[in-house]
Amino acid sequence: MNYEQQPVNGSDARIRDEMSDKIIETAEQLATTEGAHTLTVRKILQKLGITNRVFYNRFHNIEEVLEIIYRNMIIKIRESITPEQTNNAEEFFGHVIDVVTRALIMSYENKMQFNQYVFENDSQSQNNYTWWHTEIKKLIDYAKEHKYIRDVDSDIMSYAIWCFCRGYNADAVGRRLPMDIAVKNFRYSFGILLDGMRA
Repeated sequence: MNYEQQPVNGSDARIRDEMSDKIIETAEQLATTEGAHTLTVRKILQKLGITNRVFYNRFHNIEEVLEIIYRNMIIKIRESITPEQTNNAEEFFGHVIDVVTRALIMSYENKMQFNQYVFENDSQSQNNYTWWHTEIKKLIDYAKEHKYIRDVDSDIMSYAIWCFCRGYNADAVGRRLPMDIAVKNFRYSFGILLDGMRA
């Protein structure tokens, strides 16, 4: 199982087994093809040919399943962020743009279907914000240490970059820009933002 073992709502009475995984996979398929806002327990039951009891022995409600799908999405994106030692400023800036673009691409198609759910949960998730803020700050501190960028306030710039990336992603998804255009425009504008930090 690749989702967190503890249930979302705090109860430890729920079953976590192969059927739990099937329910999550089916919910993700339905949400991806039809949109998360249309997902219901009834649709999952019909697709899998299971009863209410099978579902509710494993999950409290459809929101819990959506939260697990969302957390799994975040975990995959985080795992794609690989630190890399660089030898000069050009390599560093290229690496940062590639890493952030990869995260955008990985999340883009899923977020098209999970748009409202993801946007609301991104806003409310202190854990997700803290993780990204910390990782961005590490990159900024690394760049400052190697004199690739000027001496900026790492906390403020980390927050600003988080807001830029998240805001860009949310707007592009919300307006349903084709992914290739969203990625091209993002790389262009994010590159200019990074250029402004150069030493």
